[in-house]
Amino acid sequence: MKAEWWSCDDYAQSQKISRRGLLVGSSLALYTLALKQSALGQIALRTGKQKEGETVVIVFLRGGADGLNIVVPHGEDAYYKARPALAIARPNDASAHKEDRTLDLNGFFGLHPALAPLMPLYGEGQMAFIHAIGSMDESHSHFEAMYAMERGLASSAPGDASGWLARHLISSSVVNDSALRAVAIGGTMPDSLRGASNALALDSLDDFKLQGDAGFRAALDKLYANGGDPLTQAGRQTLKALDKIQTLPAGSASPYPQSDIGQGLRQVAQLIKSDVGLEVACLDKSGWDTHVTQGRGTGILASQLDDIAKGLAAFATDLGARMKHVTVVAQTEFGRRVHENDGFGTDHGHASVMLLLGGGTVPGVHTKWPGLNDDQLSGPGDLQVTTDYRNVLAEILAKRLQNKASTQVFPGLQPTFPGFTA
Repeated sequence: MKAEWWSCDDYAQSQKISRRGLLVGSSLALYTLALKQSALGQIALRTGKQKEGETVVIVFLRGGADGLNIVVPHGEDAYYKARPALAIARPNDASAHKEDRTLDLNGFFGLHPALAPLMPLYGEGQMAFIHAIGSMDESHSHFEAMYAMERGLASSAPGDASGWLARHLISSSVVNDSALRAVAIGGTMPDSLRGASNALALDSLDDFKLQGDAGFRAALDKLYANGGDPLTQAGRQTLKALDKIQTLPAGSASPYPQSDIGQGLRQVAQLIKSDVGLEVACLDKSGWDTHVTQGRGTGILASQLDDIAKGLAAFATDLGARMKHVTVVAQTEFGRRVHENDGFGTDHGHASVMLLLGGGTVPGVHTKWPGLNDDQLSGPGDLQVTTDYRNVLAEILAKRLQNKASTQVFPGLQPTFPGFTA
């Protein structure tokens, strides 16, 4: 199929905690500060509500998610030739079980049936899917590809060691001094936030609590009351974060999955609804490395997609009208090979799919589709990258978070906004 624009309706070297998290877990521990599980407390925020702003939520699908079976090119014959055991059946294929049939989006592309909870959001114009997107890294290495993408680089070649979100926080002209401006749920500080002094990593909001009496807290307040050095500033920010988290209102009864990603999204929604100044939130979902027994409408990939779909659907329901101020980005480091392998799975590829949900999203399936015939593939048999992921993220930062410093956030990029975000 000839390329044309569609616009229709390994990872082991991560720090466990942020600098402020380190203060909570170790430096402040010298003063017997401890984290203790507890129920969340009163409704009133100690420092009062901050002005409602925009929030960007990054969900990283770690392991190389198979974009071709997530947003299925059911209008392309070459897809079915390349995947006789794994292809998701066409929407009108009466010979296939219902759970193996694609959910049509625009006559050419469709969703994996496990993503059915997202179809209402797509129908309401809140979702977009960007196909054939990725970085220029062709290493087929999880670590190298994630290294490039989380640092906002074209490839894994040496470059800026800080993360793209960290550079956003540093370069942004928007005044946001919230102690909860940037939060990673899951306890691991992602490389995208590496280098940000005002980012916090939490296993759970419920586990973040200061143990000690009023006198102990007064001593900590006095200890970190004055001074502009990084340690003192981080100490003050940590105490502010503790205050805010301990006084958050109870979470929603929206039916989130009990999985890590489901509960992570629940806690992000809780922070957003509490108006604590959350600007950036990061979550991870691993398990996308489907080399064997990937499955069709059921199986490993389907289980992963079911979890993500139910979590995002619950998140959108929970936030309701607030979703107009929230943009969710689900991305992966690379896609999978076009041809299935002998293990009924797919090997490391290149281009994949990015999902956008919420505020300002221009709905539809957006792609400069490169085609799946063998002479249209790149490398050892990969879907070509026709959209640089950095252009999409730069546009989101510029239009949703009012950060125009694209060249600082993404070194070496001369941004071209693709128009997927309003």
